[in-house]
Amino acid sequence: MSTAILLLSLFAADAEPADTVVVCPKEFVAALNPLLAHRHAQGHRFLYVPNIWSKDEIRNAIRGSAKSGKLKSILLVGDAEPKADTDAGIRARCVPAYRAAAKINVKFGSEPEIGTDNWYADLDDDEVPDLAIGRLPADNSKELTRIVDKILAYETTQSHGLWRQRVNFVAGVGGFGGLLDGVIETSTKKLLTDGIPAAYQTNMTFGSWRSAYCPDPRRFHETAVARHNEGCLFWVYIGHGHPTGLDNVQVPGSRFHIFGCDDCGKLQSENGSPIAIMLACYTAAYDRGTDCLAEEMLRSPGGPVAIYGGSRVTMPYGMAVMSSEMLDEYFKNKPATLGEAILRTKRRMVMSIDEKNAHERPNRVLLNTLASLLSPAPATLAQERQEHLHLFNLMGDPNLTLAYPQEVKLELQGEPVPGKSLELTADSPIAGRVTIELLSRRDISKLNPSSRDHFDPSNARLATWQTTYEQANDQIWARKVVELQPAGGGLAKLTEQLDIPAEARGPAHVRVFVEGPQRHAVGIVNVVLRPTKRVEESANRAEPAGR
Repeated sequence: MSTAILLLSLFAADAEPADTVVVCPKEFVAALNPLLAHRHAQGHRFLYVPNIWSKDEIRNAIRGSAKSGKLKSILLVGDAEPKADTDAGIRARCVPAYRAAAKINVKFGSEPEIGTDNWYADLDDDEVPDLAIGRLPADNSKELTRIVDKILAYETTQSHGLWRQRVNFVAGVGGFGGLLDGVIETSTKKLLTDGIPAAYQTNMTFGSWRSAYCPDPRRFHETAVARHNEGCLFWVYIGHGHPTGLDNVQVPGSRFHIFGCDDCGKLQSENGSPIAIMLACYTAAYDRGTDCLAEEMLRSPGGPVAIYGGSRVTMPYGMAVMSSEMLDEYFKNKPATLGEAILRTKRRMVMSIDEKNAHERPNRVLLNTLASLLSPAPATLAQERQEHLHLFNLMGDPNLTLAYPQEVKLELQGEPVPGKSLELTADSPIAGRVTIELLSRRDISKLNPSSRDHFDPSNARLATWQTTYEQANDQIWARKVVELQPAGGGLAKLTEQLDIPAEARGPAHVRVFVEGPQRHAVGIVNVVLRPTKRVEESANRAEPAGR
């Protein structure tokens, strides 16, 4: 019996209703089989739908399966080339995308139709998805095998190191004008401070030459690739894009490349492959005649394990709201899969803010206020959010399992004092390699760089930018690595001292990260680093009179 027939028999043999519909070319089934076998072992059950059916037939089959009440996700396998409409050979390896009418982004210069998979996941015709959905846009079995291997490696890896607590941002300059650029900058700062817990490390690579977070512009491309390859939970691009690449970094008299399809061979993640979030126009335009950046990145063996991006012109306010809701979903609600995280994000995006829920969504209130003041069409903000449900699609498996850290109970013995040692104790649910760090609060830089009001193109001056960039991203005041041994079934207990440098100052955190063979754990305590003299003065004032 062939692998394809065996797999189809597996679908038919399951007595349980399907939780996942798989739409896949028959010739790709053998390459997909290892992933489905992995998912089957996790408890997932499948319904196979032929890719050569029409869009309406595929959607009707999905809706029929959903009547069981068990269906949660849809996996589309294959590209969505427009020539499939007229070429039977291309159609045999494709799953068609739906074309939704564009209403708002056409005002920003987009085409009249939006390529989207959101339509398949909408069960009640309200344009809001009811199921998680993702696409593996392979053109042949070899490409699909590379994607499947990467997904399996991501979920079965024993690498639970610091990369799982790292979020790397690469940002271009908006160029929409001072006011709209201000919205983007404000939302980005909120992402870095309010939206991401202090237990996670962030890194910013910014394309504005005036910023301390801008590396030597001649090395911007190299630096952006390095931020991917060092391994991270999320690799996020914010800025302009086009179907085959990202915007350039512009400095007076020159421009420098960031990343494009031809660079995908340079993606060689050293640890876990990141999930890439592309907050940019066209980078996931998967339904065009030539393969887009998201497709090429996903097919690259060393590239991201999944990419979430826009298929047409995207809009600043809609993306800012989507980013805020996605952060809430991942870091607060902790959904089990990537598809579930995106589904909940999209459903939250279209919810209105009123007096009852405004206190729970402060970022949304801020973004709505800014956009209502700055947008050229404030009356269409709700429609803009709605349109982003179609614009953004997942290139990846919606059932990709997300890993979250376990909790370390961390306590400090006394107040940390610069120039002295800090004693701490920790109870960890796992044993392994422990990294203890004292780090500055994310919005308070250790470095106080002078502003760049003048652009100096000399080699010597530009070379110093790389050092400044590295210092601007350095939050660490002190670090120590130790081994924590198993505790015979109970909590593993750690008692250690960390030397605090004399120059350490300001609001900070003490963080303990434990890397185990199959899991990871983290604990964090907020502190304020005060000079020794100020600490002694505070202690003296607190002593009872007469002593």
